[in-house]
Amino acid sequence: MPRGYEPRLNRKAAPWALVGIPALSVMLGSLASLPTIAMYPLLPPLGLLMLLAWRTLVRDLWPSWVALFFGFFDDLFSGQPIGSAMLLWTSVFLILDIFDRWMMWRDYRQDWAIAGSLIAVVLIAGLGLANSAGGNTSAIVIIPQIIVSILAFPLAVRTCASLDRLRWRL
Repeated sequence: MPRGYEPRLNRKAAPWALVGIPALSVMLGSLASLPTIAMYPLLPPLGLLMLLAWRTLVRDLWPSWVALFFGFFDDLFSGQPIGSAMLLWTSVFLILDIFDRWMMWRDYRQDWAIAGSLIAVVLIAGLGLANSAGGNTSAIVIIPQIIVSILAFPLAVRTCASLDRLRWRL
């Protein structure tokens, strides 16, 4: 059969691609900020953005406890105190579970508003945890990072949608 004319119905995707591509994209997002050192934080937490994008795009992809392992991976490479992303990302997943039960049908704008507010809370709480571990930074410093992160969320959703199409083709 020529390329491009494969049947689309009753096709099974590769099992490694169904879970592996989303997990790899979240881990690569956590590693994206590894080589950068900045005076002011402006780069969004790409691991968190990818995790939220996958969670809002495919709701039943992962159980809530998976965020604990992704948070540990992010803690290893982000420079935050160990356990901060584990706590915050798992809390985000539990809050999203509550929103899934409360708001069964959501559109894109509601997902963006929910994700934006959760991103802001995670960044502010992460700053609070870093300050409690010995840091001394004002919350005003991360306002540009919060704005850039909220505005970058649609790009993360678009990337995850492209990866979702790719994982079903493999």
